[in-house]
Parts: sequence; structure tokens; C-alpha cells
Amino acid sequence: MSVMHRRPPSLTRRGVLLGLALTGFVAAPSVLRAATLDDVGKPIAELNAGLLQAMRAGTKTAFASRFEALTPLVDRAFDLPGILRASVGQHWTGLVEQDRSDLQDIFRRFTIASYVASFNAFDGERFELLPELRAVGTDQVVGTLLVPATGEPIRLDYVMRQQDGVWRAVDVLADGTISRVAVQRSDFRALLAQGGVRALIGSLQKKLADLSGGSLV
Repeated sequence: MSVMHRRPPSLTRRGVLLGLALTGFVAAPSVLRAATLDDVGKPIAELNAGLLQAMRAGTKTAFASRFEALTPLVDRAFDLPGILRASVGQHWTGLVEQDRSDLQDIFRRFTIASYVASFNAFDGERFELLPELRAVGTDQVVGTLLVPATGEPIRLDYVMRQQDGVWRAVDVLADGTISRVAVQRSDFRALLAQGGVRALIGSLQKKLADLSGGSLV
């Protein structure tokens, strides 16, 4: 998942969010609470607020500081372990525990760094949560808009799944429909087929270093 760091931000931010996509765990209906926007959309609203703070802080604030500020918000908003397992696919069951741990760590750090690098300047943007949830099976879709000071808003929909009473995003859709899950799966599985788990870990480590200007390794 490539990331550009300069304005205009639309494709950059869309690419980042689309990279966080998967299908996987389906909770039994008996454990699901009634869905409301306040409940389902809360982690996304908190993430959006944190992204605006990161944008206002900009590059005059150290990358590591912005990374630290966004980390808990990304962790709360997304099911990153589930996203990774789904992206790796059948290779996951063949990994030893140390490789799984290393891959989870670098994937999480790379994902957070992608947000930091992409949302790095403020030019009057704002986020809006759309007022209606959309049910897809037992999942709920939270619609959002990234509204620039001028120009067209960017539509980003978060597919939210409830696990143990907690809602987290398992997919992100650009323009309400377009998911990057197939691209991420293809990229990850191609690297695994060519060089194994260490090739995938090495690729993510290089991207992390590039995104952070070498401040994170």
C-alpha cells in the first residue's frame, strides 16, 4: 500500500484507509447489542478527531510524537489482528509463533505510520459522520465524509463488526463501495509466495522506515 505525503490528500488518505480491509470473524447474533450510531460510530469519531489533531500538528511536530498520539485511536478503531490474518490467508496457519508475533507488530506499526504520514497537514478540512447506519448482515456500515475547505468531499465508509461487545472496523470503502482488500491480499500473498514471511516483514519494515523518514524502524 503506497502512501503519498503531499497535497492534494484525497488519493493518499483514501489509499491508507482502504488498506485496512478484510472479511473474517462473524459474531453470533445472540451476542450482538442493538446498533446505534453513537455506539457503532464512536471509535471512528474518535479516530477522526485524532486525525484532525495530527493534521494541525503537522510536520513541525516530531513523527514519533504524532505516531504515539494516534496509536491508541487506530488500535480502538480497527481489528488489525483480524485484518492481517485475513490478508495473509492460508499462510497464517503455517507460521511459527515468533513469525506471527513479528508480523503483527510490524503490520500494526506500518498501519499507524501510514496515517501519520498521510494526515500531516491541515488546510481547513473537517470530518462528518453520516446520520444513518447501513446493515450488512450482522455488520454495520458507518458512512463518513472528509470535507475539504474547497472541492469535493471524500466518502469513506467503515464496515464495523461487533466482537465481545466492542465495535471495530474490518473494512473501509472509498466512495461507499470500493475496497482495497483484494489488493492488499494480493500484495501480501505474492510476497509470502516469493520469499516467505520474512520477505513480507522486510517489505513492511522498509515502508515503515520510508514513511517515518527513518525515525521509526
